[in-house]
Amino acid sequence: MSAMQARDPDQAGLLTEFTSQGLGRTEAFKIWSELLKTDTSFFTSPVAEEIRAEGAALGEARGETKGLAHYLLHHLDRRDIPVSDAERDRITSCADSATLTRWIDRAITATSTTEVFAEDPAGQEGGQSQ
Repeated sequence: MSAMQARDPDQAGLLTEFTSQGLGRTEAFKIWSELLKTDTSFFTSPVAEEIRAEGAALGEARGETKGLAHYLLHHLDRRDIPVSDAERDRITSCADSATLTRWIDRAITATSTTEVFAEDPAGQEGGQSQ
């Protein structure tokens, strides 16, 4: 593909778009998408843009939940509330920003992690990261 890109960027973009559209949402498309993620900055096709946008959104969401988890743990530490390894794993593996925000809100007045996790059975929070 890079050889074609060097000769004719417009044709390379069209070939990428046609191949992606022809594959549909199949396993082959997933493989093709992974291949396109490698140095595709020169592609401006709708498929390439969609793949980049999906990756950016996923990275942003992961960064947000990681930051919220860090803040919650920091807040609990500053308030001298002990956090077990299992609770730490529960916090850091939570992929749902609404759940983490709810825990942070509870941590403001909580005196234990039991109060932070009240009404949230282990593993029931919205989404676990992979």
